[in-house]
Amino acid sequence: MKLSDYLDIHPDVENAIKNSEPVVALESTIISHGMPYPKNVETALMVEETVRSNKAVPATIAIINGKLKVGLTHDEIEYLATNEEVKKVSRRDLPITVAQKLSGSTTVASTMIIASLAKIAIFATGGIGGVHRGAENTMDISADLEELANTNVCVICAGAKAILDLGLTLEYLETKGVPVIGYKTSELPAFYSSESGFDVDYKIDSAQEIAEILKTKWDLSLDGGVLVTNPIPVAFELETGVMNDAINQAIIEADNNKISGKKITPYLLSKVNEITQGKSLEANIKLIQNNADLAAKIALHYSK
Repeated sequence: MKLSDYLDIHPDVENAIKNSEPVVALESTIISHGMPYPKNVETALMVEETVRSNKAVPATIAIINGKLKVGLTHDEIEYLATNEEVKKVSRRDLPITVAQKLSGSTTVASTMIIASLAKIAIFATGGIGGVHRGAENTMDISADLEELANTNVCVICAGAKAILDLGLTLEYLETKGVPVIGYKTSELPAFYSSESGFDVDYKIDSAQEIAEILKTKWDLSLDGGVLVTNPIPVAFELETGVMNDAINQAIIEADNNKISGKKITPYLLSKVNEITQGKSLEANIKLIQNNADLAAKIALHYSK
């Protein structure tokens, strides 16, 4: 079988790729495992509209009945949002999900893989996975970091998810040679907050300059991704102390309930949302929209 037998690219996306127009990949885990219904559908459609409003084409990525879908219909988004059979798919799960004709939502890692297969270089998400707190004992490190080391896709995010060990996540990215760029900031954003106490590698103030860096990196055959960290707008950020207290409480409850592996991140995000009385979910939506806005601007310059 050829690659095209596995890939199902939406006509709007395919047309944009063929004509070297700006395209922004979007992940689907947030639809099936990140938010409650119908907020998940509303957010997915809003993020796509944000990309379109910046003159780029959105390509939400998922696996449906064994097909790698690049660009979804409204019905397909609804299906992901409401079907409990939809699996959370990372790199290790991709071949099994496709071979067995199953459906899955894509994490950062698997979205990067499928975006790269479709020749899409720019990808907007909420936050990446990283090194989990206590990883020196559990060895729990997200596949997202390994994908950033190897796959030629630029990921725009609000930093690593705040439930992680941000210092160790930065160390891991440095070891793998992944540039961490702060958009208009020299400090790594901490997902719900614009401050973390950790520095990024480079502060870059324009989408055009970021696009030029991407082109230069890949022209030099320096394989691997670039991480662009984009702080949540100040009006929507949550106070760091409050968030840390909520995260610590959620981690203790996860330990008590022996939750681990791919279930840990959805559990912690849900628990933090419960503890913050919905504030973290609203912040999550705003930061994803903000990242899609920047990603579309970068894609516009990169396509030129």
